[in-house]
Amino acid sequence: MSDYTAILEQEIQSLKDKIAAANDMPPELRSKVDKDIVALERSVALGSYDEKYEKVSRYIEWVLKVPWNKETEDTLDIEKTKQIFEKHHYGMQDVKERFLEYVSVLKLRKQNFGDGEFKAPILLLVGLVGTGKTTFAISLSEALGRELVRIPFGGMGSAKELRGASRLVLGAEPGKIIKGVCEAGVRNPVILLDEIDRGSEDANKDIMGVLVELLDPNQNVAFRDEFIDYPINLSHAIFLATANNTVAIATAVMDRMEKITMPSYTDHEKIVIAQKYILPGLLKEAGLKPDQLVIADDVWASVTRPLGYDAGIRTLQRTLQGAVRKAARIIVERGYTEVVINLDNKKIFLPQY
Repeated sequence: MSDYTAILEQEIQSLKDKIAAANDMPPELRSKVDKDIVALERSVALGSYDEKYEKVSRYIEWVLKVPWNKETEDTLDIEKTKQIFEKHHYGMQDVKERFLEYVSVLKLRKQNFGDGEFKAPILLLVGLVGTGKTTFAISLSEALGRELVRIPFGGMGSAKELRGASRLVLGAEPGKIIKGVCEAGVRNPVILLDEIDRGSEDANKDIMGVLVELLDPNQNVAFRDEFIDYPINLSHAIFLATANNTVAIATAVMDRMEKITMPSYTDHEKIVIAQKYILPGLLKEAGLKPDQLVIADDVWASVTRPLGYDAGIRTLQRTLQGAVRKAARIIVERGYTEVVINLDNKKIFLPQY
């Protein structure tokens, strides 16, 4: 036996060992993978081993990553949920109330019917940029103790990005859905379908087709990724979606979701959010102590409306980032102990449009 043949046999044996150690792999899939190994052993004699090995080994590595049965146990504590949503969200009371109702329903279903009757409502958060849609998914994930998988749809050019490509294609991989589930390590994460209205117009019809399958409880119990090519049970995952508007969303997809309209922030709410949540974090990132940058009360109106009306807080955050950076430079270059932004000097720190 040549050294090269011995190396090939070691590589094949390594794959066999990994498969044998996978206790939760479905029997039918295990049989399918075993046949791939047999075909791989035959290819050694035919000289096409290298390409065959890359395809088979890549497939097996991904199959072994799929959490076929592993799940996290929910923390269904309504008081804890209240605290988390209050901690991360100021205002938005109606939206927070809907999420508290959501968790309450999950708790009652589990208490009264067990996991077998698990069918979580699918919420679609619709609102302008910067109104906190994505943050609500993060808060729900934290409250339930579930992993979070975020799948951005902005610029998505093909449904294959969601569903994957055939493993027969060299270099193919699973789609973003299964990749995210594999990364989470459990089959019941919170899956955030972010900005589902922003996929490519040319691919929108196919993308919506995948979403119908993904969001339908009668179909996602056996979701089939083109690369894995074996049904995966995603029925215990919690799906949340966000969109700026619903114009590009197919009716069949809308029918499977409950729309929640995100209200715009008032000026007062934005000031409180900036003072309590945004500014303290920006100061820490810049290495500044809380008392090293002071913004006078009568300046905040200019901070929150540099471009007139703005429903969200993205512009507000960018405005404060610029002010903090300028303050940090002044403190370092001039040796000041603190910087105070007032009406007289605000032009130095705030953008002028």
